[in-house]
Amino acid sequence: MEISVGHTPDSDDAFMFYGMFTGKVPSPDFKVNHVIEDIEKLNRKATDPELDVTAVSVHACAYIPGYTILRSGGSFGIGYGPIVTAREQKSIDELKKCKIAIPGKMTSAFLLLQLMIGKFDFVEMNFSEIPEAVRTGKVDAGLVIHETQLSYAQEGNVKILDVGEWWDKTTDGLPVPLGINVMRTDLGMDTIVKFDKYLQSSIEFGLKNFDDALEYAMQYARGKKRDLIEKFVKMYVNQVTVNMGDPGEKSIRKLFEMAKEKKLVPDFQISIATK
Repeated sequence: MEISVGHTPDSDDAFMFYGMFTGKVPSPDFKVNHVIEDIEKLNRKATDPELDVTAVSVHACAYIPGYTILRSGGSFGIGYGPIVTAREQKSIDELKKCKIAIPGKMTSAFLLLQLMIGKFDFVEMNFSEIPEAVRTGKVDAGLVIHETQLSYAQEGNVKILDVGEWWDKTTDGLPVPLGINVMRTDLGMDTIVKFDKYLQSSIEFGLKNFDDALEYAMQYARGKKRDLIEKFVKMYVNQVTVNMGDPGEKSIRKLFEMAKEKKLVPDFQISIATK
């Protein structure tokens, strides 16, 4: 079966798909054509199902009823997650009055920050442009994701908030639900479960062949040094990535329970692949 798979130009995604896309982990069931797009573009593309499988933000699941969440391939922070940066320290009360750059309205980072501080004034921009916009004063603060969670000091900014730390304390240690992979529900649960296991095998292969998989992922390093990319990959390709298990599933359900209470997402039912 030939299927289209969308993923981001990010090193952690590339690491996960290394075995699959290089053919080192073959499948008798699937021939994969991969499409690379920024996460917010993939989020928006998923609202009108175009790809068979795609990476999306967990937040986007509120708007993509045609997809089922896979149990493997998720990006979950373990006590850490997106952060807010600025040129100088600010209190939360000061931050609420700021214009904050966000990496997209459908990103999980945006939903989590709304849950943390309430609604705020924001401007959308590509995540890679946010650190410079903060440094130059184009915006008052920036909500940063991906490896810029680690490189903000090199970019001349300071950390104000860690949304992941807040989630960890608020939920008694549930993993921070950020990104996941989804598959078109109309392909049927048997096919979904088969692909889910195929992706899990690719992730496990990458972890067993870490140096080779990291070298492959470096093509998406965006000029960042190898040691920083290695740290980032180890943060977001973890045991919950291999299989979300009960903790990952609980964290996704908790996110939407909290968001529905505050009317930040519509009322909907999520679909998660069977175990």
